[in-house]
Amino acid sequence: SGDGFKLPDEVEARVEALVLSGKIDAIRPRAREVGKAYRIGDALGRYIEFAKRTIPKGITFKGMRVVVDCAHGAAYKASPTLLRELGAEVVPLNVAPDGFNINAGCGSLHPQGMQAAVREHRADVGCAHDGDADRVILADETGALVDGDQILAMCALDLKRRGALRGDTVIATVMSNVGLEKALRAQGIRLIRTAVGDRYVLEEMLRGNYNLGGEQSGHVIFLDHNTTGDGLITALQVLFLVQQHGKPLSALRQCMTVHPQVLVNVPVARRADLTSLPNVQRALAEAEAVLDGNGRLLVRTSGTEPVVRVMVEGEDRARIEALARSLAAVIEKELGA
Repeated sequence: SGDGFKLPDEVEARVEALVLSGKIDAIRPRAREVGKAYRIGDALGRYIEFAKRTIPKGITFKGMRVVVDCAHGAAYKASPTLLRELGAEVVPLNVAPDGFNINAGCGSLHPQGMQAAVREHRADVGCAHDGDADRVILADETGALVDGDQILAMCALDLKRRGALRGDTVIATVMSNVGLEKALRAQGIRLIRTAVGDRYVLEEMLRGNYNLGGEQSGHVIFLDHNTTGDGLITALQVLFLVQQHGKPLSALRQCMTVHPQVLVNVPVARRADLTSLPNVQRALAEAEAVLDGNGRLLVRTSGTEPVVRVMVEGEDRARIEALARSLAAVIEKELGA
């Protein structure tokens, strides 16, 4: 929208219906009614200066080595440039977009290359953006991944200490690890869960006037700085914490214990209301009984792919893996392709 926020679902639905109806041609404006285009010659420089203002003035990352995987995408120039201007020694990966190689075996969807580079170059932190750079997955100095839940935990605790966490509340989704909820609760911070999707996180943030929210995938929204997720802004906040505390990322991430979580995507031939399938409901009830309150179970139909997602979370990995496989088998038998 014009104010920088994602459009609500109902507005997108009305626009889509209008396009599909064929009526859009009758109301399409003429060129002179739309406005004028203005070229901003230094958009990159403006963005970099804006990004710098999201951390305290005078902060430097001098002495810090950072691997940054830009996925041959939007951050290929901004991310390495900004980090160098802040004093970091940068090891850039996948910074040669050709129009076809975006996200190809790299970036936050494939962070293995970034992890290996962190270990090879003995870096302090690794960052992996996705193609449009609205999210980031990190690696600590050992190469171990740090996901969006852990980023939320670290940033929430820091904001809380500074009295800057609005409502002492963080917004996340139903997919966020229960370890995040426990870590926040221990510090007097409430976690509100939404449906999967950063738009739903943002809607809840705006509804309650909260300033921190995000997803396990690395979409993190700092509403004090931005109207949407920005992988570089997110990385800056964590790098600032590393610099401020004088501790490695592997130590800072210990503020949250990640509980084992298994996710299985079950291909389906048709969409169906899972509550209308007795065999599926019976299997879900049996799985809940096995967990006996010591875990979480989430089964949902994907809104973007022909799959049903099965997520099981608990303390015993072998047990939750078995439960996830069992549930997936029942769903596949009922709806499988």
